[in-house]
Amino acid sequence: MWLRKYQKEDSEVICSWISDEKGLYQWSADRFGKLPLAGSTLDNDYEPRIRDGRFIPLTALDEGGSLVGHLYIRYPDDGDNQTVRFGFVIVDPNLRGCGNGKEMLRLAIDYVKNILGANKITLGVFANNENARYCYEAVGFRPVGTVEIFKMPIGDWECIEMKWEG
Repeated sequence: MWLRKYQKEDSEVICSWISDEKGLYQWSADRFGKLPLAGSTLDNDYEPRIRDGRFIPLTALDEGGSLVGHLYIRYPDDGDNQTVRFGFVIVDPNLRGCGNGKEMLRLAIDYVKNILGANKITLGVFANNENARYCYEAVGFRPVGTVEIFKMPIGDWECIEMKWEG
């Protein structure tokens, strides 16, 4: 597996991985509304954010060049180049449960440390997304005690703040 910068044509594939409401909200909170997602949804959201240089979407590919997963890295605070945040972490549903998420996260952590020079990574995970939380903990993320309640169209969900420090 390897990471490359997100490309416009990745949007359609990544959007196709979201097949139900719960999965949509676990992945994107309530950023995109309802299903089905248009193939250009992700690209339309990313295009203006990429320009500022503090938003870096990445795509994970297998050895054959097929999309395996995706996430973005962003700098949440102006003037702080030591802290980044992961978001929209997703793996092709047909490839979950085989270590692909962990490998993608390890590669992204290496990217943050070695390319961006940051040493702290944060993310949020919904309490009802136990598989994702397990994956994050397996690569070194730890809950930091902050829980926020998100009002989703399908209920109120707890979001657990997590942190990785290298």
